[in-house]
Amino acid sequence: MAYSHVNSKGITYYLHNTEVTLRGGKQQTIYFFAKVEKNAKGQPVDLPEDRIVKENPRNGFLTVSKKK
Repeated sequence: MAYSHVNSKGITYYLHNTEVTLRGGKQQTIYFFAKVEKNAKGQPVDLPEDRIVKENPRNGFLTVSKKK
């Protein structure tokens, strides 16, 4: 079961991740939210322990960032 979050507008989003290759050849994991639980661009995941979800108050856009 993927991590889900309901934003202030009442829309449910599901957390996904994918591995990307940066220009220097380094592999990096990126996290993103999608409205559907099954997404072709990434796999559903739980929220990692070292991350938190932030919401933009203007448009309800969700982002994942590291805990400080």
